Amino acid sequence: MSPRSKRSAAITALAALLAGSALAQSRGAGGTSSGTTGSSGTTTGTTGRGTTSTSIPNTTTNNNTTSPVNVRPIFLSGRVAMDDGSALPGPATIVRVCNGSRHAEGYTDSTGNFQIQLGNELGVMQDASETGSYRTQMPGMTASGSSGLGGTQTTATNSSTSGMDRRLTGCELQASLAGLRSQSVILSTLQPFDSPTSVGTILLHRTANGEEGNTVSATSLAAPKDARKAFEKGLALAKKDKVDDAFREYQKAVMLYPAYATAWCELGKIEAGRGQLDIARGSFNEAAKADPKYVDPYLQLSRIALNAKNWPELAEFTGKAIALDSFDYPQEFLFDAVAHYNMHQYDLAEKSILRANALDTHRQFPQIVYLKGLVMVQHKNYAAAAEDFRTYLTLAPDAEDAPTVRQQLAQIEKYTSQTAEKQ
Repeated sequence: MSPRSKRSAAITALAALLAGSALAQSRGAGGTSSGTTGSSGTTTGTTGRGTTSTSIPNTTTNNNTTSPVNVRPIFLSGRVAMDDGSALPGPATIVRVCNGSRHAEGYTDSTGNFQIQLGNELGVMQDASETGSYRTQMPGMTASGSSGLGGTQTTATNSSTSGMDRRLTGCELQASLAGLRSQSVILSTLQPFDSPTSVGTILLHRTANGEEGNTVSATSLAAPKDARKAFEKGLALAKKDKVDDAFREYQKAVMLYPAYATAWCELGKIEAGRGQLDIARGSFNEAAKADPKYVDPYLQLSRIALNAKNWPELAEFTGKAIALDSFDYPQEFLFDAVAHYNMHQYDLAEKSILRANALDTHRQFPQIVYLKGLVMVQHKNYAAAAEDFRTYLTLAPDAEDAPTVRQQLAQIEKYTSQTAEKQ
């Protein structure tokens, strides 16, 4: 599974766990969600790398084909920046990735800003890796340069807004610059209009010294044929929700090849979904032992530690995940901050929450802002805390803990007002 798929599968569940337990100290109590994975054996609701903690509205399509309409061009704007705050090494190429196929759409200017029209290829050099099947994979394309997507002449089969959404389904926007890794923006969540729609900031990352984590297990790639066959059969069964059958295939895979880290992880996810957290922990530990540079076991172990409110263990596993990959999983910095906050290590909590906030450019985790506010309270920076609480309530006005946050905000505002009157 790709890092982006993991992110979009796990982030909601992680955010739900945080909402239930991670801030328990400041809220007095609060339990956690029992279970980190769903019955299919894949993490429910996941981003790593990420979706939002609140549900993303699904685009609705109208299958009425009797009234085709012309598809309007889609204009997007945004900014590309380095995650460490350094200057961008040069202009980046803006790339659209649809169902695995890449297509260059335009470039940033010298400051990292960009404004593109999807499919307008004038002056855009395509990389040799671009696939010729790209256009045929995208519904709703038109040949006219004014309508922006190129390819064979077709018309949309639904309303103009829905047609735009369908063209973006399965697509992400990335920045490309040699030697750097990019965040992705999921385009299907946007609602494009005639004026440029902002996709926000896309961060680029330069691998740090010692950062050698893998999102794909190297030892798993070396699995013998019979073990790989069992593992792949397990994946197919899991997709059909035949969890028990999938579990048996994963067991067969690790029996044939004990170093099959990916299969150990899938076993652990099913065990966690069954509530067998101690057994799941053992499977994830086997995965980590089989491939110490594979990030996924540490992500899964951190969720179990969060669920158990075992703050030292949570800090241990988030530390390992962050050491392997300090860019793709902002939730690990969030959980690391949660661990240190609950251990009253506020300086360490601040360091991690600021990094989480910097990486979460598209506000996939509103809880980051809330915890940042709580840390600011501990540092007696009440103005910053109040601003963070307001931002959180704007991002998640209907969250379960929103009433508590409103009370905390009111207390801070009252305190700062009284302090100002005395001065």
